Amino acid sequence: MEKTYSPTQVESKWYDHWESQGFFHSEPNEKEPYTIVIPPPNVTGVLHMGHMLNNTIQDALIRRARMKGYNACWVPGTDHASIATEAKVVNLLKEKGLTKADITREEFLEHAFEWKDKYGGIILSQLRKLGASCDWKRTRFTMEESLSRAVIKVFVDLHKKGKIYRAYRISHWDPVAKTSLSDQEVIYKEKESKLYHVRYQIEGTEDYVTIATTRPETILGDTAVCFHPEDERYLKYKGKKAIVPMVNRPVPLIYDEYVDMEFGTGALKVTPAHDINDFELGKKHDLQVIDILNDDGSLSEKAEFYIGEDRFKARKLIVKDLEEKGHLVKIDSINNKLGYSERTNAVVEPKLTKQWWMDMKATAKPAFDAVMEDTVEFFPKHYKNLYRHWMENIRDWCVSRQLWWGQQIPAFYINGDDENYIVAETKEEALALAKEKMGDNSLTLDNLTQDPDVVDTWFSSWLWPISVFDGFETREELDYYYPTTVLVTGWDIIFLWVARMVMAGYEWEGKRPFKDVYFTGMVRDPKGRKMSKSLGNSPDPLQLIADYGADGVRLGLLSSAPAGGDILFDTKLCEMGRNFSNKIWNALRLVKGWEVKEGANPDNQPAIDWFESKFNQTNAQLEGWYKGYHLSEIVKIIYSLIWNDFCSSYLEMIKPEYGQAIDQTTFDRTISFFEDLMKLLHPFMPFITEEVYHQLKERSEADCICVADYPEIGAINERALKKGETVRELLTKLRDVRNKNGLKQREPLKVHVRAIDPTLFDGFESIITKKAFLESFSFTQEEVENAVSFRIDKDTFFVEMAGMVDVEKEKERLQTELKYNLGFKNSVMKKLGNERFVNNAPAAVVDKERKKLADAEDKIRLIEEHLARLN
Repeated sequence: MEKTYSPTQVESKWYDHWESQGFFHSEPNEKEPYTIVIPPPNVTGVLHMGHMLNNTIQDALIRRARMKGYNACWVPGTDHASIATEAKVVNLLKEKGLTKADITREEFLEHAFEWKDKYGGIILSQLRKLGASCDWKRTRFTMEESLSRAVIKVFVDLHKKGKIYRAYRISHWDPVAKTSLSDQEVIYKEKESKLYHVRYQIEGTEDYVTIATTRPETILGDTAVCFHPEDERYLKYKGKKAIVPMVNRPVPLIYDEYVDMEFGTGALKVTPAHDINDFELGKKHDLQVIDILNDDGSLSEKAEFYIGEDRFKARKLIVKDLEEKGHLVKIDSINNKLGYSERTNAVVEPKLTKQWWMDMKATAKPAFDAVMEDTVEFFPKHYKNLYRHWMENIRDWCVSRQLWWGQQIPAFYINGDDENYIVAETKEEALALAKEKMGDNSLTLDNLTQDPDVVDTWFSSWLWPISVFDGFETREELDYYYPTTVLVTGWDIIFLWVARMVMAGYEWEGKRPFKDVYFTGMVRDPKGRKMSKSLGNSPDPLQLIADYGADGVRLGLLSSAPAGGDILFDTKLCEMGRNFSNKIWNALRLVKGWEVKEGANPDNQPAIDWFESKFNQTNAQLEGWYKGYHLSEIVKIIYSLIWNDFCSSYLEMIKPEYGQAIDQTTFDRTISFFEDLMKLLHPFMPFITEEVYHQLKERSEADCICVADYPEIGAINERALKKGETVRELLTKLRDVRNKNGLKQREPLKVHVRAIDPTLFDGFESIITKKAFLESFSFTQEEVENAVSFRIDKDTFFVEMAGMVDVEKEKERLQTELKYNLGFKNSVMKKLGNERFVNNAPAAVVDKERKKLADAEDKIRLIEEHLARLN
């Protein structure tokens, strides 16, 4: 065996082997399925720390399910990411001296698919480096033909049900991508802004009203000034008009309870084309609508001023002109929240456009009830509150995007009439329906023009748990794999994706899309900051794998990932993971280096019995932790079981003397323990566990830990556990005695124990004597003179120290220990002396404090007796 563990060679070897054996592939069979669909990363993406965490968790769950005998199916895939991918293709065209306007839609899509085929699989290949055991034969893409057909089918179905409609409404507009956005695609950031106070003259008077705005360029689109109907300051202006500065447009003065009389001057400018609330006021009061912005954020001809100038330049220009004309009263500095496009980071504009919308209230109730009643169960639970808030305040979803990369909306306009259209899955179906609608059989395909827009990317990914199994076209796989078992995702897309998938599940399948949802936290740097390229605090995941091994990175991430909580990531965590790999490797080298002889050594049986029960006890505990998705706790428990219990205790107990052979029985049980430990660890550290599994025994190519049976929970012998734990503590305490008294580790000691139950040590005498380097280990009922004493539970141990210990030093140590215990006793007495605590605390808590007091008093008595003997 190699002296040191080499992750690079091991990882590539075993991953290739697993794939060649087809271990990750799933087909419907008689077994119970355990299904996970990957949150599809953007086809433009590369692996980052969030992906690493999310996919490590998914892999751990799917690997364990595979070993537990489920038909484990983890479906990978990528999302076509409309806005991000279109931007990539536009840049690609620019490098070739082309613009989007220079080519046809079909040519653009050819370029897009060419880009996707060349670069789109990068992140999936990177997941292999992490050890992700996805069923790669099932890899899906949201723009592939069958998934696109599903999107079109769903759009048509919802339109027939009256749940999708077309309307002029205010939507979030991205002037860089030149497309509308949904509410969830807008990120709000706190920014320092200016609040401009502008005078509006009341027509036919010398009076003015002052109105404040953060977007003075929108003054050019004002079509009313609004007051509260009970605001006595402005009642005298009823029936009059205001003059909009710059454009000198007379606009009506309207009165509406929407206005807050106490806010500012109580006067509000109304711009129906560029504010959602103003738009509603405009509809209510039948106001004119003036759209002053072009799609790229420059001012349109309707603005009359600054035509063609960018909105932010126009803002500076209008402020200057307002001031020169005497309309600007003052400018305040304020902090307010600005909406930014999630994809392009452009400041979003509220803009009036004709879009396709989905009525979300009509589909929300089953999805709301499913989560509230735990039919779909959230982990951690508190995310139900976030879900409830959004679902109770749900707004219609703008599903159209002004892009070419995506599924084209299946609406066909008859003879170019924008108001006369047919929604159908194909142009041929639309033609038949158009002939029927118009009563004109002479219509041809040339009379139909398809809507140029595409659906929102999320309109394809909300169907993911159904569409990856081609569920809109065939039932075979969907009936077997759906509903899926668990979804692992970030809480930040709880609305964008999770809620919508639940809605889709009930809309088309009448049941939940997944049983559980496990929300991961955000990976942050050690200072708690979000990782980003600009801060330079986001490590390269592939470099981490190269430096620490995939297993080391996986263990480091999971050990610090509390359920749903943010992770403060530090490379020291990966070092810990790498060190753990080395610990396991060294334990393997130790065991493999032993010479084995026939027979059985009865002296080792107590240690074997103890560790067998310890293993079974731990395995039983893990079941509960898995049910709650407490993977961080699971990792820590397994880590301790291997490092502390197996390596530091069990192996030390049964290790033969130097140059001696180990008996066959003990060796076989040790190999069996090692195998089972690797099986517990495999979901988290797949590579080293597979290597160790094959190093322990000669095995066939198909006999891999990846598909081995997960350890069953065996019997727990409480007596064997108690004996083993007591002996472990005794060995630790004896080492402490040597260290505190400057004694050599192998200097023979005489130890006496005043035991409540001497049989607790039956069978362990040989191990205690051998491992603690004792001259003798005996029982007594008397105090032992010239000895250092300590307690384990209610047993007292005496280590003879005649001529071996500095009496004054020992007295000093005991005085320090006495002082601590007296202080501890006083604090407990103070608590028990508090009537409020004793009367109100649970009985078990009070009893625990009383036991603490009794134990402290026992310790104090023993220390005082020991001091008396030394004096």
